[in-house]
Amino acid sequence: MNHSISHLHKKVLNLLVPQEKYDMNDAILEVMSGRTTGGDICQQFTREIFDMYQNYAQYKSWTFEVMNYTPAEYGGLHHAAARIAGEGVYKALKYEGGVHRVQRIPQVGLSSRMQRIHTGTMTVIVLPQPDEVDIKIDPKDLRIDTFRAKGAGGQHVNTTDSAVRIVHLPTGISAECQQERSQIKNRETAMRMLRAKIFEQTFNQELFQRQSARKLQVGTRDQSDRIRTYNFTQDRLTDHRIGYESRNLKEFLNGDECLDDLIEKLQLSADAEALLEVIENNSLKLHQ
Repeated sequence: MNHSISHLHKKVLNLLVPQEKYDMNDAILEVMSGRTTGGDICQQFTREIFDMYQNYAQYKSWTFEVMNYTPAEYGGLHHAAARIAGEGVYKALKYEGGVHRVQRIPQVGLSSRMQRIHTGTMTVIVLPQPDEVDIKIDPKDLRIDTFRAKGAGGQHVNTTDSAVRIVHLPTGISAECQQERSQIKNRETAMRMLRAKIFEQTFNQELFQRQSARKLQVGTRDQSDRIRTYNFTQDRLTDHRIGYESRNLKEFLNGDECLDDLIEKLQLSADAEALLEVIENNSLKLHQ
């Protein structure tokens, strides 16, 4: 009975809340390691989060194409980007953007006396993948540089200048790719990333114009907000926007049912807030 009510509630919200412009688009997902109070936990955590989203894409039967991957030493990750394609990808992932915080005891190089909790962060950025018609870029406005791809320790992994960096001169926005041995393929991928980054400016302006005076509990998608904490010492995950807690961190990081459950709850909370805003706006119009 409860399941039926929950399903009906979700269906009603979907019917009443207008779909956002880019909900059905594919997405560009980018992860960046942040700062830490010690050790390499940020890079390790960034790799774990990137792997989580890759597993989630597989769970949802989406395509996950790695566009850039800059590994760190000891198996960590400095930065990575991927294009995720499938039905409703951006709608599902748009609330994942923001600062993710980790709390754990580093496992390497510390005696039992020195083991203490370290705190670090990493950032997730999620952008809708624009269609070709959405963004027009004049080739004259581009500077294209080529260089040799580098590995985790800084050593060159290719003997040819296959890596590509593209700079959009009017804005200074740049994108690079060194995943493929083919310079042509790297150039195509870097161009897709650049298109998404330039599109981000227009997208953020539209978002700001749509945002109401009353800040939504979920859905502002401010990429600087700390949205979630992963506390390994207490085996607890907390999403600060809706007060969600999970006591099985390892299972959550697998990127399947647990993550899907949280994403659905975030969507329902955002839809409920948006519906409340629609009702309030209509009520104001009736009293004017």
